[in-house]
This record gives sequence, structure tokens and C-alpha cells, in this order.
Amino acid sequence: MSRIGQKSILIPSGVDVTIADGLVTVKGAKGALTVRLHPQVNADVTTENTVVVSVKKPEDVKQRALWGLFRQLIANAVEGVQKPFEKQLEFVGVGYRVSVSGNTITMEVGFSHSVIVELPQGLTASVDKQVLTISGIDKHLVGEWAARIRRIRPPEPYKGKGIKYVGEQIRRKAGKAAKAAAA
Repeated sequence: MSRIGQKSILIPSGVDVTIADGLVTVKGAKGALTVRLHPQVNADVTTENTVVVSVKKPEDVKQRALWGLFRQLIANAVEGVQKPFEKQLEFVGVGYRVSVSGNTITMEVGFSHSVIVELPQGLTASVDKQVLTISGIDKHLVGEWAARIRRIRPPEPYKGKGIKYVGEQIRRKAGKAAKAAAA
């Protein structure tokens, strides 16, 4: 049995969940999200204002995995329409800068040119000093775009320069000078 899949999802006040034709639509104050269900997965809204997810054969390993996955996707949609998800990226390095204008992010990260990224509809970005915050109601979209921006200049292990998540620990390496001094 899937431990995560067995948990029911509480629908808070102000959030409306409808299930029709394999689509779970979640509407809230911040927007609406839709989750397409796998054919082996069922979801029902109960009278206690909860969503219960089930599968056709709980003893099948693949269906148990789908059970937990789709339960969490629906739970993320319910949570996202109430309070948007956000990821924070820190720009570390001399001359590393970031600015936001509408849905366009302009970054100076050590290249000979500025890197310009257009965010998709549904995501917003803001900058506070060297920290870029990406927020939106879709958890997957927020995480994907934060990872894409981090991939432009990942942190390097010798000086620690690059784009990293706030709170991320970068494993530092000793350079050639430290290696030669130890020998």
C-alpha cells in the first residue's frame, strides 16, 4: 500500500476542486490549475471536503507509485492556488548582477554579454540585492525555471562563484596552491 497515496487531501475554504473526465481542476484565490489523471488512478471528492485518490490494483508496484505521485500532484495544486510557491537564487561573484523588468530577467554572470531570460506566463520574479525570487502557483514550473536559471552559471567548487539556491551548501575544493603547500 502507498503510504502517501492513502492520505486524503483536505480542501481548505476558498478552494474549489472538480473532477471530470480524468481531469482534476483546482480553483483558488491565486488562480486555477489542472492535473490530468493517469487511466489507472481515480480521484473522488468526499462529503468531508477532502480528495481521496485510489488505484485499480493497489498490489501492483507501478500503480502504487502512480498512486502516491498523483496524490502529491493534486495536493501541490491545492496548496499552490492558496499560497504561491517560490524559489530563491543567489548570485555570488564579483560583477554578478541580476535585474527584472516585467517577465524578463537580465543577468550579468561573467560572460562577455548579458544573459536574458523570458519567464513563461504564470511566473513572476523579483530581485532583492543579489537574490532572485521566482514565484508562481505551479510547483513544477517554479522549480523547472529556477533550475534552468541556475544551469546558466552553476556554482564552481574552487571560488564558489555562480548562481546557487539560497541555503545551498557548495562543497569547496582546495586549489593547486593548497595542494602543493600540504606536500
